[in-house]
Amino acid sequence: MGKLIRSAIVMLLLMTVITGVAYPLVVTGVAQVLFPSQANGSLIDREGKPIGSTLIGQSFDDPKYFWGRPSATSPQPNNALSSSGSNLGPTNPALTDAVKQRIEALRAVDPGNTAAVPVDLVTASASGLDPEISPAAAAYQVSRVARLRGMSESQVRSMVIMATTGRQFGMLGEARVNVLKLNLALDGR
Repeated sequence: MGKLIRSAIVMLLLMTVITGVAYPLVVTGVAQVLFPSQANGSLIDREGKPIGSTLIGQSFDDPKYFWGRPSATSPQPNNALSSSGSNLGPTNPALTDAVKQRIEALRAVDPGNTAAVPVDLVTASASGLDPEISPAAAAYQVSRVARLRGMSESQVRSMVIMATTGRQFGMLGEARVNVLKLNLALDGR
């Protein structure tokens, strides 16, 4: 019996070292060499300081910025530690009320815009952290951003086009616009 226990303990220690230390170190080292930006969180730096990640949504509520998808995380929006959807179904009155409030907020900052509000501007993603919006959601906001920044709509529209990423491999997913990158490009102009 003692031999079996000793063998089990040795195997536990060996597997702990292999799977808990060696493997993570090798994978981290390979990732740092081959994909350094992604391995470090796809951070965006400005003047040597990280200001956000291209992978996690940022909250913008100033009307001169493009707004991203609403976040369902708590206690604050875009909280990566509590990534989750709202779990509100389509017949839930709380979801209906939240969507109505978001539409009212969009209409309040741009009362002249009578276009239909794209769904991704009023509903949270499954993770609650989506950093991107559809090109339609960006196009909906072009006139407001252009007016408040003193730019022409064509200038802002061309910046949206430059910030648009197509489908992966030309067939996977949908075209998308990273809100943080677009807003930083506008600020840098």
